[in-house]
Amino acid sequence: MVYRFEKWGSGAVFTIDRPEKRNAINDEVMDALSDAIKAAGDDESLRYFVITGEGRSAFCSGGDLSEFHKLRTEEDAAPMLGKMADILLRLALLPVPVIALVDGHAVGGGCEIATACDFRIVREDVRCGFIQGTLAITTGWGGATHLLHKTGRQDTALRMLMEATPKRAPELLEAGWATELYTGDKFAALSRFTEPMERVHPSVHRAYKQAAVRRYIAGGLPERVREEVSACAKLWAADVHHEAVDRFLNKKK
Repeated sequence: MVYRFEKWGSGAVFTIDRPEKRNAINDEVMDALSDAIKAAGDDESLRYFVITGEGRSAFCSGGDLSEFHKLRTEEDAAPMLGKMADILLRLALLPVPVIALVDGHAVGGGCEIATACDFRIVREDVRCGFIQGTLAITTGWGGATHLLHKTGRQDTALRMLMEATPKRAPELLEAGWATELYTGDKFAALSRFTEPMERVHPSVHRAYKQAAVRRYIAGGLPERVREEVSACAKLWAADVHHEAVDRFLNKKK
């Protein structure tokens, strides 16, 4: 099993459980996350939905390149990119608050997953960043679109995307990407964060989240995510991308 999905307090926690792969995303994880999002949306007793990764090394290292590098053309890549982008869009539009519990590095697609959430609780010694540029592609799961919708400063968001370098947690807090930092046990930090939510009826959370969802829809979030997928798929097919991935995989070996 590459994931766990379980109730926690009056919320639900989805854990990517591939620590040997730095919690990289493959089709099985995608399908499981999609099912968990549907279940969370249907459960009116939930006050929040949490996504995290197993172990302290990585929240998520993005797409599993050992699997996705087999996709060579724009036509090959677009369905995979579109599938995960749709899952993250549904995650962002869930009728309950969504929390990324980041207890390890979140890079590439992992940073996109965290950005699609409403809140990011980040261990103070980790690094997170959109490193896709080092592989000659852009974010392809909607990460740039989610970031630009949620940040208060376009220059800060664009710099984070264009530098393609993981940032330290204190920098991410200052930039407004991280909601708060923590030390120690991640579930103790989650408990401190969600304790006030536990005292408020779930219908209130849903009403406020719906206000945020209306803002996302009015800003054209779904359409812009689709445009982002299309742009990434075109870059994916370029030789410079495949050469960069080959160098990365050979370096890991």
